[in-house]
Amino acid sequence: MHSAHAVRDLDPVLRRIDENLADSLMRVFELVRIPSISTDPAYAGSCRKAADWLSAELTELGFDASVRDTPGHPMVVAHHDGATPDAPHVLFYGHYDVQPVDPLDLWDNDPFQPAVRDAPNGAKIITGRGTADDKGQLMTFVEACRAYKEIHGSLPCRVTILFEGEEESGSASLKPFLEAHAQELKADYALVCDTSMWDAETPAISTGLRGLVGEEITVQAADRDLHSGYFGGAAANPIHILSQVLADLHDETGAVTIPHFYDGVDETPQDVLAQWESLGQTADEFLGEVGLKLPSGEKGRSILELTWARPTAEVNGIIGGYTGEGFKTVIPAKASAKVSFRLVGKQDPEAIRAHFRDFVRARIPADCSVSFHEHGGSPGIQLPYDSPVLQKAKQALSDEWPNPAVMIGMGGSIPVVGDFQALLGMESVLVGFGLSDDRIHSPNEKYALKSFHKGQRSWARILHALAER
Repeated sequence: MHSAHAVRDLDPVLRRIDENLADSLMRVFELVRIPSISTDPAYAGSCRKAADWLSAELTELGFDASVRDTPGHPMVVAHHDGATPDAPHVLFYGHYDVQPVDPLDLWDNDPFQPAVRDAPNGAKIITGRGTADDKGQLMTFVEACRAYKEIHGSLPCRVTILFEGEEESGSASLKPFLEAHAQELKADYALVCDTSMWDAETPAISTGLRGLVGEEITVQAADRDLHSGYFGGAAANPIHILSQVLADLHDETGAVTIPHFYDGVDETPQDVLAQWESLGQTADEFLGEVGLKLPSGEKGRSILELTWARPTAEVNGIIGGYTGEGFKTVIPAKASAKVSFRLVGKQDPEAIRAHFRDFVRARIPADCSVSFHEHGGSPGIQLPYDSPVLQKAKQALSDEWPNPAVMIGMGGSIPVVGDFQALLGMESVLVGFGLSDDRIHSPNEKYALKSFHKGQRSWARILHALAER
């Protein structure tokens, strides 16, 4: 339970956040106006300008902040002591770079002239590129620190901040930077604000991220394309062979048939499944948005379990034979496919790759061959559902928002979370205030004013909760 003293300490901080809202909007507008598009070399100066702006802002708040050069865009690193020597140490991560804005003619307003506007549903929104991904989100944390400092002169936790400038362009400099500065950046846990709420009233903590393995396979048969009248029926057709391999990946229940594929996959706890069930997401709703209605994948599992907590094997592309205009009767010499696996739990990316290759080789005729091209691999991340840190964050969020916080999974991956785990030995608490209609990476990106305001209050509550022993 919170002590009365601690609650009294938090209330003035929350009030100060409310009082600071207009000023905090002006600050986030300043940051959004900087066109820090990391993938386009023409904007390298703007990326540095955004890093400088953040470093100056943090220095003004009493952080020991600096801009660190990398082979790509710079990092911003900042440190601040906690209120007590034994206060927990958190590393907060965000990114200041943004996606390109093309096609510009689809924007209702200049993407780098942010403003507060009315959404069609009547909600107040902040418009502009980077408002939701990730400038508005990272500023919620900075503003929570500001209010804490203004009221108490200190922060409840020891805080290290890492702002990256290449998240939208592959994070090439991140891993080497983490390795080189591991001692400086290691904390008790990381806080990552690059995720979403369940809905506008229900905050969420992402406890699972699926990993990824990518493979390209090429089946070679004859030494040239063959005339299908002359050779048809006698010569091996690599498209047939490839199709059979791909068809064999799943059985009639939707399960993946590769031996050892499910090694390291745990069942989701019943209480978590019940919580997901209570969110009311139906297959009709989820698939209806894309013009489908019948769930594929493993039978007997809900849509949320399938997309958040189960591994997959998906074919992402097939190439082979004549695909131009008209018709050409050939048996191609080779055919290829791109196959990806989403991983969960403790599945090992390299083991999955090896088992998949064995599975394919076993299905190739003796006079044909197969070659493989690797396209990256990262493990899934699963945080313990009963982690005390997650429970504290969940309670803090539930105290702030109309609905209690829910633990959700994410179908995709956030590579930095894996890097924090592998390189710094840190679990991450993923809390974000984005909404599904924020149009990140698309024209007319926006961030709800309520997310920006209550996000600040949420981080103040979370820092406060983490500091309580």
